[in-house]
Amino acid sequence: MIVIGLTGNIATGKSTVARMLAELGAHVIDADKVAHQAMAPGGPAYQAVLDAFGADLAREDGTIDRGRLAEIVFNNPAALKRLEAIVHPAVYELIRQELEHIEAETPPGKAEPVVVIEAIKLLESGLVLSLCDQVWVVTASPERQLQRLWEQRGMSEEEARRRMAAQSPQEVKVRQADVVIRNDGALEETVSQVRAAWQAFVESRRRVKGEHT
Repeated sequence: MIVIGLTGNIATGKSTVARMLAELGAHVIDADKVAHQAMAPGGPAYQAVLDAFGADLAREDGTIDRGRLAEIVFNNPAALKRLEAIVHPAVYELIRQELEHIEAETPPGKAEPVVVIEAIKLLESGLVLSLCDQVWVVTASPERQLQRLWEQRGMSEEEARRRMAAQSPQEVKVRQADVVIRNDGALEETVSQVRAAWQAFVESRRRVKGEHT
């Protein structure tokens, strides 16, 4: 199995790149959706989150009010660290199980599957990072990020800048990347970068493996 960790800051276009990789044949695991699953009623992080941040976070249907939880942790580094200490191990375990399932479902003789784990906190969460063969980072200029946040999410400039400032600098992620996808220009330019990176890593690895089998 080939596992690519895909990350990048807000509004850089991670999901766009993930869709391109899916079109090339990758299985995409959205770590944010996995986190929702982990904190859903009966999920591995559900009760621990309520114990740590208050049972009143549970709505009438039992689901955790993620908006209220975000308000608690967004400007409180200690609270955020506490939440991540609960959620990250649960997300890791669910993703690990999904990888095992994908591998088990791959027919013998078929090309090894490619899985993309899309995660905004990939580099900060060593557990999930440990599952990856390569790290791909999507970047964009601050001006392009702001534009996307205004146009696509309806944020004010103040809110957009606050969200951007709350994340680690893009340069820090780039330094840890095996592949950097610059998503500032036309969509075709991003497609070209993604296909080139896919050919350089995935197809070359499959070719080498075939030569040794």
